[in-house]
Amino acid sequence: MTSPEQGRLAGPLSMSVANLCHRLQPQVSARTAAGFAEVLRRLGAPLQVAVAGRIKSGKSTLVNALIGRRVAPTDIGECTRLVTRFQYGTVDRVEIVFTDGRKQVLPFASDGMIPAELGVDIEQVSHIEAYLTNAVLQGMTVIDTPGLGSLDAASVSRTEQLLGAAKHRKEDPEGEDTEGSDELDDTSRNAVAGAEAVLYVVTQGVRADDQQALAAFTAATASREAGPVNAIAVLNKADTIAPESVEGSGGDIWRAATLLAEKQASTLKPRVADVLPVIGLIAESAESGGFTSADAEALRQLAELDDDVLQTMLISADIFTSWDCDVPAGTRLRLLEKLDLFGVSHAVEAIRKEPEITAGALRRSLLDASGLEAVRQRLAVVFAARADGIKAAAALASVTALAHASADPAERQRVHDAIEVLLAKPEAHQLRLLEALTLVASGAVDMPEDLSEEVLRVGSNADIGAQLGKPGAPRPELAAHALERAGWWRSFASFGATPAQSRVAHVVHRAYFLIWQQLREA
Repeated sequence: MTSPEQGRLAGPLSMSVANLCHRLQPQVSARTAAGFAEVLRRLGAPLQVAVAGRIKSGKSTLVNALIGRRVAPTDIGECTRLVTRFQYGTVDRVEIVFTDGRKQVLPFASDGMIPAELGVDIEQVSHIEAYLTNAVLQGMTVIDTPGLGSLDAASVSRTEQLLGAAKHRKEDPEGEDTEGSDELDDTSRNAVAGAEAVLYVVTQGVRADDQQALAAFTAATASREAGPVNAIAVLNKADTIAPESVEGSGGDIWRAATLLAEKQASTLKPRVADVLPVIGLIAESAESGGFTSADAEALRQLAELDDDVLQTMLISADIFTSWDCDVPAGTRLRLLEKLDLFGVSHAVEAIRKEPEITAGALRRSLLDASGLEAVRQRLAVVFAARADGIKAAAALASVTALAHASADPAERQRVHDAIEVLLAKPEAHQLRLLEALTLVASGAVDMPEDLSEEVLRVGSNADIGAQLGKPGAPRPELAAHALERAGWWRSFASFGATPAQSRVAHVVHRAYFLIWQQLREA
């Protein structure tokens, strides 16, 4: 059985889960069937990526850079206290979605952005939906979240409600589970409303609540913990790092940012696949049309100043804007707002190296300096290339949550049996591997450190060489290694492993065996 939504499914794993939902819908209660319908809708939608982090970490600036349009407000206002979902639409429009289900169209501000102030009681607002005719959003829905850790409880609660899966059953005043409605209850709605992947934004210091926030995103993948399959982090505002504070930087800002990002990666792993440095402000200006030919001309004027003068001006923002020179102070302030001192310095250096550089080439140079392309490439590797597995795993977790919410034991068993049949199929083994990876990454299954690292490596990479820890090795060597490790994990599963470890070991054994088969048959 197929549906229009299935024409946009990410791959065969998503198709398998969609077929399971279709088969079960006539066999379950109306409420559970409604939940399955929502799962089907989400399976046919682009990958849902939540951009999260602390307040003032530059999340919205990074969202604008990723989308390539300055539409998400970056200044503190009502809008930044709400979750905003940016998705593809044939007509640009913004809708306020209220907690009672009502929707109200919201006009864009004069600068083309979502208004910072909404003109409604935000306590009655669930979230904002922004539909944009944007090619990036055809393959990925971007969810901008309120800053964590420092906002009011209501903002955090709204974030958790939209991105998180409720852990409780809906009860009536007498304490009894409510039944009888064909509509999705709160538990079911929250169980299928979560994002499927997380882009977490940090700045120079990774705090305890950053790690807690990542751990709390268990529902950002429909009750699966954020981990190396579905989460990466970026070190934003990399240009603000003092090189002298990072050993081995050699005085270079970008080198310092790269080293600090590597250190943060070791702190946040295995919650994230990687931490990458980025300068969101420069990326936003270069990608969203904020950098103009007038800005390029102003930078040319700055490049003509004596080097000693310019270096003095670049010591601080106050000196840069107050220094007496031919470039108007207002123009310099505009450059700071778009590029900050690092971007101005980089652009001037590029102009001095190539005096005839065009405004377009200068914009591309700034984009390269921002680190955004590396983030996009990592998104493609971690998220886009694995979208089928990520979406299928999230959907299957939602199906499981819906079944657990049912008051009918027979219905719960029926769904459980159907899931087990699906997971027993060889083509569904990737879902087993994702589950095993999540168990190890979250600490739910305790493994020796070397074995944990191996599980994470096998489950977190799409490239076979990377999975086997032998990138670039010849095919015969890879095949021999895969077969050897398959045998080792099978022995470990049978001798010496705890029951929980044995469950993971059997999955890893089969993963290696399937890799060996693939290499042998190629």
